[in-house]
Amino acid sequence: MPIISAFEKELAIFSDKLKMSENIVIIHHYNPDGDAIGSSLGLYNAIKQTGKKVSVISPSQFPDNLRWLPGAKDMKVVGKKTQSDITILDGADMIICVDMNARKRVGVIQPQFDKSTAFKALLDHHPFVETFTNVAIADTSYSSACELVYEFIENTFLNQYFNTDVVTCLYTGILTDTGSFEYNSSNPNLFRVVGKIMEYGIEKNKIYNRLFNAWSEDRIRFMGFVTCSRMVVMPEYKTAYIYITAEDRRKYKEKFGDTENFVNIPMQIKGIVFTAIFIERDNFIKASFRSKGTFDVNSFSAKHFNGGGHVNASGGESYDKLDSTCKKFEELVCGEYAEELKNYIY
Repeated sequence: MPIISAFEKELAIFSDKLKMSENIVIIHHYNPDGDAIGSSLGLYNAIKQTGKKVSVISPSQFPDNLRWLPGAKDMKVVGKKTQSDITILDGADMIICVDMNARKRVGVIQPQFDKSTAFKALLDHHPFVETFTNVAIADTSYSSACELVYEFIENTFLNQYFNTDVVTCLYTGILTDTGSFEYNSSNPNLFRVVGKIMEYGIEKNKIYNRLFNAWSEDRIRFMGFVTCSRMVVMPEYKTAYIYITAEDRRKYKEKFGDTENFVNIPMQIKGIVFTAIFIERDNFIKASFRSKGTFDVNSFSAKHFNGGGHVNASGGESYDKLDSTCKKFEELVCGEYAEELKNYIY
């Protein structure tokens, strides 16, 4: 049975409001990943076929390896020239937020978002969802926002608009948010949805290659450099982390999205169950965490690094210097979490 069946009331309200709306804006979280872009564009490609006016706003730039997705060229990407556009949401009678659990994740357009009188709806799979929309369908049982969007389309009047463009976008988000089905992928419903998607004849091998085998030479050399020179392994605690300086990023001509999945590199080391990456940005340190099994990096990130996400994949940030941030992480691993990690069995 689809997970969304537990949201009968919310689904009815959401669907009815969507039917009545004529100008719909879809927004995902800033610094979007494959799930944010895929869920937005999957929904966009379905709604577009109804004849309604629909657009997607990305609150920041998105990775180059997602620009081939159907509808990506139509997105309005907020950058330095458009972030102060006070009219960006004018005329919208419905705003659909996907893959975000808090108002602040709309980024620089939050003032316009808060001011808008449009009906607001949410489709999300993160824990600890804030109340910032008129209606919300959110459940952590979903592997991804894309799996949820599939079920939303499947169970509303939009179900007649499934096509290859729609499901290609949704499959992309599922693939990226599960690490090619390595994590967040234990619920049988996920494979029911993937099975349905496969019926549309998507080019799954081509999708995989476009996502994971289409990087620049600089990015590949960057990955080799951080593996050799910026990886710290703490075998006693089954932990490893990577740190990247601002100079490293300049040297290897980093583009947006180039460091995506670097946090997973140490996971290939035998015995490692907890990994992190710390990247020196202009005015803060970006952090990402991954784990195997039940070690909860969502709680770890929320408690110590102003972040959150999922049990096995989360993000965060630090406003200390890079070396201080790394030292803090090591002290936590060797202190508060030492016994748990040393005795962790996976």
